[in-house]
Amino acid sequence: MLVLYQNVASGLVPYPAVMEANLQNELPFMATENILMAAVSAGGDRQQLHERIRQHSQEAAAVVKQEGRPNDLLQRLHDDELFAEVDLAALMEASQFVGRAAEQVQEFLSQIVKPLRDQFSGEETVAEVNV
Repeated sequence: MLVLYQNVASGLVPYPAVMEANLQNELPFMATENILMAAVSAGGDRQQLHERIRQHSQEAAAVVKQEGRPNDLLQRLHDDELFAEVDLAALMEASQFVGRAAEQVQEFLSQIVKPLRDQFSGEETVAEVNV
């Protein structure tokens, strides 16, 4: 499996601008729970807000998936009087949605990957896969 992975991964080319665009397109959906809580904290009715977010999310998803246009969920919420007291821009920081991912990656690298790399340092493996 690792040889296959090496074969595939050695040819990968990351495109940070594309990754950022994809993140920004999905981020409004990821933030809906935080938006809901902020609107409730501002005095809104949770059930009513939840339903409005659900409606706006479905409409925005249709725009993205059926029409190929950018995600307009934030604009829809911005234009909705129920969310007038919510600072939507403040809730769009992607780092709020990663939990312990950074720490877990560091733990994995130091506890699992580093010992293996140390054990097999100096050995070169060439992956060749014929399909």
